[in-house]
Amino acid sequence: MESTQSSLFDKIFRDSNGNIVIAQPPNLPIIVWGVASLLKLVFTSGKVGIGLDAVAYGALFTWAWEELFQGVNYFRRALGLIVLIGIIASKILPITY
Repeated sequence: MESTQSSLFDKIFRDSNGNIVIAQPPNLPIIVWGVASLLKLVFTSGKVGIGLDAVAYGALFTWAWEELFQGVNYFRRALGLIVLIGIIASKILPITY
């Protein structure tokens, strides 16, 4: 007799098809974030650097928001929440060295 109850592991790591999902192929917001972040290493100042910073922030925010509300499992949704909190905190909290 097969149980229809899902274990905690299943609820956290499995998608609706029963596959364990921890990482996925990159989607457009992650690709945009990666490209903008790499270009920020070249254009470190000026209006281009500020624009790239805004694009990178917006793309990562978009990715985190999508994961938080449309993630395939609880792990991906928690990952979105953690990244969202982290990027907001990075803009709010001062960095001192």
